[in-house]
Amino acid sequence: MTQTLRTIREVHDAFDQKRLSPMELTREYLRAIGASRHNAFLTVCEERALGQAKVAEALLAREGRVPRERLPLLGVPLAIKDNLVIDSIRTTCASRILENYVPPYTATCVARLEAAGAVTLGKTSLDEFAMGGSNENSAFGPVLHPTHPDRVPGGSSGGSATAVGAGLCVAALGSDTGGSIRLPASYCGVVGVKPTYGGVSRYGLVAFASSLDQVGPMANSVEDAALLLEVMGGHDPRDSTSAVAAATPARDALGEPDWRGLRIGVPEEFFVEGLAPEVERATRAALSWFEKEGAKLVPVRLPHAKHSVAVYYLIAVSEASSNLARFDGVRYGTRPSGEERDLAAFYRKARAGFGAEVKRRIILGTFALSSGYAEAYYRRACQVRRLIKDDFDRAFEKVDLIAGPVSPGTAFKLGEKLTDPLRMYLNDIFTIPANLAGLPALSVPNGKDAHGLPIGLQLLAPQFGEARLLGAAHAFEKGRA
Repeated sequence: MTQTLRTIREVHDAFDQKRLSPMELTREYLRAIGASRHNAFLTVCEERALGQAKVAEALLAREGRVPRERLPLLGVPLAIKDNLVIDSIRTTCASRILENYVPPYTATCVARLEAAGAVTLGKTSLDEFAMGGSNENSAFGPVLHPTHPDRVPGGSSGGSATAVGAGLCVAALGSDTGGSIRLPASYCGVVGVKPTYGGVSRYGLVAFASSLDQVGPMANSVEDAALLLEVMGGHDPRDSTSAVAAATPARDALGEPDWRGLRIGVPEEFFVEGLAPEVERATRAALSWFEKEGAKLVPVRLPHAKHSVAVYYLIAVSEASSNLARFDGVRYGTRPSGEERDLAAFYRKARAGFGAEVKRRIILGTFALSSGYAEAYYRRACQVRRLIKDDFDRAFEKVDLIAGPVSPGTAFKLGEKLTDPLRMYLNDIFTIPANLAGLPALSVPNGKDAHGLPIGLQLLAPQFGEARLLGAAHAFEKGRA
């Protein structure tokens, strides 16, 4: 049954028609997770999930049908990336340094989903502290692609993407710092949305790079992603970076676009050397589809986008160095055993819990912020970041959306890029600009390559332009089905 129920609408229809109950569905998903070899989950929340399903079942027994307006996620099994805290549930960030950490509170976005009736199946794997693009950096082993086990699922939200793509949950939450929702969504053939910075509360998200991190949904349909975004979005006074703007109602976002008035920007910077021919053909075919529907394709320039990777890997590692300083074995992290009189030795033992990629980024960030270099590196990167945002502002004076590829290629083989960090970092060349500019962006499935590996189409919108973004993606999804 879990393999045939792919969307929230299908789950609720099954409940309404009495074809199965929330308890039956939850047990099926728990069995599927237990039998899976994908390594997508780090922690399974069986007791929590069954308790939530029992509450949903009792409510359905009273009301007869799913009260969609009041509880739009009633009985829907979800997965949560393991850098979002849930009270009394282990949160590891896929790191040995947090292997036994149990938080006393729940992230706002998770709390809002559960308040809407969602069932939390468990916590999904990720690249350690969300640092990586392949989900091979987890301290608990790599996550496997949902359909091609010799390939990576993308990262850092690869556990969530695989869980959705492999039918281990209906939808999931991920986090996106430089493409960590859109890249795995593209690789695994699911929908992934990075909202406007500040559109979804970061309260309860373990920070990697605070000015770039954003929580977003991953699902089998644009409609489901929009619904999750509606439920968990909106202002949160506990998050100082939370925007006051109200969340966009999903049902208002998915109407038929006014194709004659829709202008889609096509940046030449998104069609560069190194873009796989099959990805380019699929992207241009998608653009042609929009044009045939009546949208106007407009060439735009993003001249500073070529600096995005360099800017990102200065700003992100600098913020990571600062954020991860708290994991010292005293405030957070595993405390070394024995009495250590030497402070330096204590820190070396405590921070040995970090993996190689996390250590690399901490060292790079510490250097970029060090005396004599902060002005030359970090400050200069922030200045160029502003130029990148200005490029987008000028482009959006001419167009409503921007379209392009998500990644230069499709899912690569396990271990293929693990020893070459630069090659790995370049996978994010098309996704990073949206994070630097704080823009909403998504990946929607756009066919497959010759190996049967999914290809994603990326759409970007102006800040708080989620309604337009989701509407166009929904129409594309229906039109290309």
